[in-house]
Amino acid sequence: MKFAAVTACPTGIAHTYMAAEQLEKTAKVMGHQIKVETQGAMGIENELMSGDLRGVDAVILAVDIEIEKRERFDGMRIVQVPVQQAIKNPKGVIEKAMA
Repeated sequence: MKFAAVTACPTGIAHTYMAAEQLEKTAKVMGHQIKVETQGAMGIENELMSGDLRGVDAVILAVDIEIEKRERFDGMRIVQVPVQQAIKNPKGVIEKAMA
């Protein structure tokens, strides 16, 4: 399957990047494609563009704050979880997105 994801925590430092790394690593092990955008202290990094969103099965939002440009995902299947869940149980988050 193909996923897009955004990770963002209130301070936008450690947990944002830890969640992104866990989702990327776990999706690869599970045989899925994923591109993860981070929104944090450095602004938007690895921004998801329209081409990245074409054909995605679901969008994973591992966020504890409101994210910028959320309207890009209108009409798409969205699974929203807390950042900690993506860090501690990325496989469960991806399985939820697959359901």
